[in-house]
Amino acid sequence: MAHEGGFLSRWAQRKAQVQSGVATVAEPVEAPARVAPPASPDTTAVEAVPAAEPPPTLADVALLTRESDYSRFVAADVDEGVKRAAMKKLFTDPHYNIMDGLDIYIDDYGQPDPIPESMLRQMTQSKFLGLFDHEEEPPAPAASTDGETAHPVPQSAPEPDPVSDENADLRLQQDDAAGRPGPDQGAEPHLRA
Repeated sequence: MAHEGGFLSRWAQRKAQVQSGVATVAEPVEAPARVAPPASPDTTAVEAVPAAEPPPTLADVALLTRESDYSRFVAADVDEGVKRAAMKKLFTDPHYNIMDGLDIYIDDYGQPDPIPESMLRQMTQSKFLGLFDHEEEPPAPAASTDGETAHPVPQSAPEPDPVSDENADLRLQQDDAAGRPGPDQGAEPHLRA
């Protein structure tokens, strides 16, 4: 029986028929229960139906090994204390205690890890803060052989090497009084129109 208009029109017709009482709603069909095959007449023994196994206890947890099946210990009818004890026993296996390198929060960040002094001396900020200026003080005046104190010759501070980039961050930039070229000024005058 072919209906024109497709599925939606058939559905609308079926709905109208059910509302008017012409068609009845089909009841869901239940699957038939499985029937055991009849026993053969030569079988004299009665087959035993397996009894439901009682839920595991803490005594069963004590018997668990690495190769044991832990699935029955996480069933819904198992006591929570037994579940926890079984999981605790499972995770004591060294197989589960391997560090994977993703445990970034296991270090003790409360212990100080100072910067080595040799590296600290090279840092620009330690020079800027004057952390080691006390070590660069001029030596005490030397006594002369005749008992008088020799006066040190005043020396001017050494001029910084203009080629050295040791303290490039602390040096002031050269005077830019000439100004930088603007958008209408170019570095190459022959390219301007």
